[in-house]
Amino acid sequence: MSTVIETVTELVQPIVDEQNIELVDIEFVKEGPSWFLRVYIDKPEGIKIEECVAVSDVLSEKLDEINPDPIPQAYFLEVSSPGAERPLKKEKDFERAVNQYVNVSLYEPMNNAKIFQGTLTNLTTDELTIDYMDKTRKRTIVIPRQKIAKARLAIKF
Repeated sequence: MSTVIETVTELVQPIVDEQNIELVDIEFVKEGPSWFLRVYIDKPEGIKIEECVAVSDVLSEKLDEINPDPIPQAYFLEVSSPGAERPLKKEKDFERAVNQYVNVSLYEPMNNAKIFQGTLTNLTTDELTIDYMDKTRKRTIVIPRQKIAKARLAIKF
């Protein structure tokens, strides 16, 4: 699977660079009987459906041109925005998320919890600092990066 992602990254990066669009993430996953190749793109002012279609069309053509086919099984190609709960994977994702509401899942519990939702208040190369509510009390936690399983923006209700 990583070779599929590497191949698609090499193909799509010049396409999005040319249009001043950021490549956020690529997934190649099996859901039920079907495979999905998902390409997530974005830009500061948000991505439009027409931009997703344009990237999808060019990427589809480029994938079809490769022989032998880098993805031998049948799959659905989806190009879309990462959405309001965008994953935080790259360093610049974390940097943009400072002072925003985030959801962080850990590999192992800290303070008797594996999931923290709150405002990312500080960021270093080794740690994240999150202000969160524990019932009615405001708390702060410093999370070592190596303990983070997943991180994403979150919507505060």
